[in-house]
Amino acid sequence: MSDDVVRYETRDRIALVTMDRPRYRNAQNSAMTYALDTAFTRAVDDPGVAVIVLAGAGDHFSAGHDIGTPERDADTSFPRRAVPWWDHTGRDGADRRFAREMEVYLGMCRRWRELPKPVVAMVQGACVAGGLMLAWVCDLIVAAEDAFFADPVLRMGIPGVEYFAHPWVLGPRFAREVLFTGERFGARRAYEIGMVNRVVPRDALESATLDLAARVAGMPPFGLALAKRAVNLCEDQMGLRAGMDSVFNLHHLAHAHNAEVSADPLAGFDARAMKRAAE
Repeated sequence: MSDDVVRYETRDRIALVTMDRPRYRNAQNSAMTYALDTAFTRAVDDPGVAVIVLAGAGDHFSAGHDIGTPERDADTSFPRRAVPWWDHTGRDGADRRFAREMEVYLGMCRRWRELPKPVVAMVQGACVAGGLMLAWVCDLIVAAEDAFFADPVLRMGIPGVEYFAHPWVLGPRFAREVLFTGERFGARRAYEIGMVNRVVPRDALESATLDLAARVAGMPPFGLALAKRAVNLCEDQMGLRAGMDSVFNLHHLAHAHNAEVSADPLAGFDARAMKRAAE
């Protein structure tokens, strides 16, 4: 997998990991997924790095999973770093899709959520569907005033993205609204419900995010790892992990239903069709 879709740099004790497909609003193909994993692993293995910042190049953090660019089907190999399952590339039907999404979507997000170092998301512009998944696995989120969030996949007949953290991150009532309408909500609303930590002007986003990351980096690293694990464990005891497992099965029931009654497992939607539906 090529790593040119992700940039990696260090600034003092901070690793800055930047998704670099701005032409496609940082839509996530498998090449990007594995490049992100490589970058995160590099940061974890570097004793000089205390905190990781996840960013998106250009005007948008991430418009979600890649469902329409020329590089969409970049997953010609299957490293299987997240879950012990077989290579999906030689399988057919639901077997192929289930294996792929368990690895590169749900499995990778869970892997990144459990990194022993704190991760801070730096979000501007679109943070949609798969973009939400990337932001939600981060421990802290700093959003620009122009950031907006949405999970519109119900338009495809699918009950939310694979990393189904909605009731825990948004609260059950607002989670229903976000899913049932597919509509966007802004950075200020995200702050009010506790989904993001800070909202700042667009031109102050990088400095504000790096300042917060630097303050976190000043804490004892083992203490940070334990505190992060403590919160994750409590979320899991509140049903997060079990809930995701259950909803992942519903997600694939929806794919199978779409394949039976429509053009394909995405109900005939591509990136342009999703944009038109949103408008």
